[in-house]
Amino acid sequence: MKLHRSHIIHAAFILVGLIFLTRLFFIQVLSDEYRLAAEKNIIQPVVEYPYRGAIYDRHGDFLAYNVPIYDLMVIPKEVKHLDTLAFCQDFGISPQTFDEAFKKAKAYSYVKPSFFIKNLSQETWAEIQDHVAEYPGFFVQARTVRQYPTPMLANTLGYVGEISPQQLAKDTSHYYKQGDMIGISGLEKSYEKALRGERGIRYQVSNAQGIAQGSFKEGAFDRVSVPGEDLKTTIDTALQMYGEQLMENKLGSIVALVPQTGEILALVSSPSYNPNLLTEKDFSNHFVALEKDTLAPLFHRPIMAMYPPGSIFKLHQALIALQEKVVYKNTSYTCNKKLLKCHPHPSPLSLHQAIQHSCNPYFHHVFRNIVNQKVSNNSYKDTRLGLEKWCGYLKRFGLGTALGIDLPGEKGGCVPDAKFYDKRYGKGCWKASTIRSLDIGQGELLITPLQMANFAAIVANRGYYYTPHLVKQIGARSILPEEEDKHEVAIDRAHFELIANAMQGAVEGGTAWRAHIKGIAICAKTGTAENPHGADHSVGIAFAPSENPKIALAVYVENAGWGSRAAASIAGLLIEKYLQGTVSRAWLQNYVLKGDFFH
Repeated sequence: MKLHRSHIIHAAFILVGLIFLTRLFFIQVLSDEYRLAAEKNIIQPVVEYPYRGAIYDRHGDFLAYNVPIYDLMVIPKEVKHLDTLAFCQDFGISPQTFDEAFKKAKAYSYVKPSFFIKNLSQETWAEIQDHVAEYPGFFVQARTVRQYPTPMLANTLGYVGEISPQQLAKDTSHYYKQGDMIGISGLEKSYEKALRGERGIRYQVSNAQGIAQGSFKEGAFDRVSVPGEDLKTTIDTALQMYGEQLMENKLGSIVALVPQTGEILALVSSPSYNPNLLTEKDFSNHFVALEKDTLAPLFHRPIMAMYPPGSIFKLHQALIALQEKVVYKNTSYTCNKKLLKCHPHPSPLSLHQAIQHSCNPYFHHVFRNIVNQKVSNNSYKDTRLGLEKWCGYLKRFGLGTALGIDLPGEKGGCVPDAKFYDKRYGKGCWKASTIRSLDIGQGELLITPLQMANFAAIVANRGYYYTPHLVKQIGARSILPEEEDKHEVAIDRAHFELIANAMQGAVEGGTAWRAHIKGIAICAKTGTAENPHGADHSVGIAFAPSENPKIALAVYVENAGWGSRAAASIAGLLIEKYLQGTVSRAWLQNYVLKGDFFH
């Protein structure tokens, strides 16, 4: 019995020995697990960030390009026997900054590389590169940041910043990592996927001192980065710069576009800022200062500000009334100032004259004719039915909803419908006299400057528009207007001809006379939008030439008074600049630059 037990014990020992021998043979001869683990200690993965795509204007000139910068990275686990004081002296930082950065790196990961000092310039990198090899666990990683050669178009171009934890959590593609840069606003955000490219990775072998010895396995496991695609925009730099110059020290917007395509030539938001402020090392301080600025330079007025359109809305009213056959070319009304205030002009007036001289009482009758067509004997119900039809026309003009420009944050304005007034006054408790402010584009009606310019394009095209857009080419791919981008407004072309002729009359002998340019048939309409919070706003839309127009635009200058002054002047100067390449009326340019529109 004892002998039998000893055999069992011996067999057990032999079996265990065989297991250990087999495992040892597998580890030493067959498996490369530990060899790879050993190699990993000297193999350093280096992320290759792709070049972000550049952004160009319509003529191929740079709007945004890249400049190299460097980040000092750290892998906390590999930091050994560090002389903190010497490190701080070599890299020009304080011990407190070192402690905070190292604590943050360890909190992120003890074994993964993370940022230690960001945004080192090429000059700084040249000064410190000899010291990096002296500190195991630290290495430098190159990448690029944005540079803007001309300090303009800031809100349209947008800016690039470090991805936030919230954005990282929402990244379903799992492309981004902590510390990555991402488009935050403007075109940089809208076209992020095209602009960013695809990052690569390079494995390099380093010795015990951290000095690079070359590629691991001759780059067999490397992945080459793919550069981002360039964007060619529709922006005309000369026109954009001139528009920004004219809007200096003013609040408001300019939107200019090509009517036949929807290509945006200029998108001026004033006040603005130098886009290079949000690319530098002191990004946070600059951003906070801009965010706290009471004039809101980060607010993109052309697509986000919603204003009452004022008298330019009389054109909408006229087109709807003509299509509904409740007003005709020769329909005449007296300028009855008991109905609405108005300025001196001839009376009575035809529709052409009412547009030319911007008669308020005339358009009181026009709106009443639209909403009260005697469909019902009940005036409240009749107004309700008429207003719903009126709203349908405005929606076809692109009002009350975002137009779909390729920028984030576009607002749609407000077209008050029957439900809106039911909520405000109660169902069956309002009629035409209740909502009479809509007669001349006031009251609850709100429109963005982009929508105003788009309407100018509709009239220029005699009844259609293409979705306004800023990018015409991505990489080698041209973006041409598609059929679905064309929007017909379902109003007879003949009615647009009448309106265009009246707008030309406003320039040649009416409220928009300051927009007149010798030799160019300009069509324009001005407006003075009432502002309960201060001085009235100056509004204007225009296009030129009258036949085969090359440019349509809208100008909105806050607190500048009459549209015939600020808006008409700026519109005329911009049209002349774009069509002729120069400005002949220095007195008008000086008048606008001075900005005193009340005297």
